[in-house]
Amino acid sequence: MATRCEVFCEILIAILLPPLGVCFRHGCCSVEFCICLLLTILGYIPGIIYALYVIVFVERDQYDIDYRRPLQP
Repeated sequence: MATRCEVFCEILIAILLPPLGVCFRHGCCSVEFCICLLLTILGYIPGIIYALYVIVFVERDQYDIDYRRPLQP
């Protein structure tokens, strides 16, 4: 769980550069980052809105286990 200070800093960065804020929270190769980058290229305001949504409401801890689990048949 991120502290309030971390979330506040990520929100400030997301307002200035939306993909960078998402990158700090979810990583550079995540789906959230790619969507945010595309939305920011298409329009700055949709990129900010999506970045704030991803930072505040999407929990990365619940997905970390799935990302790091090895593929098993």
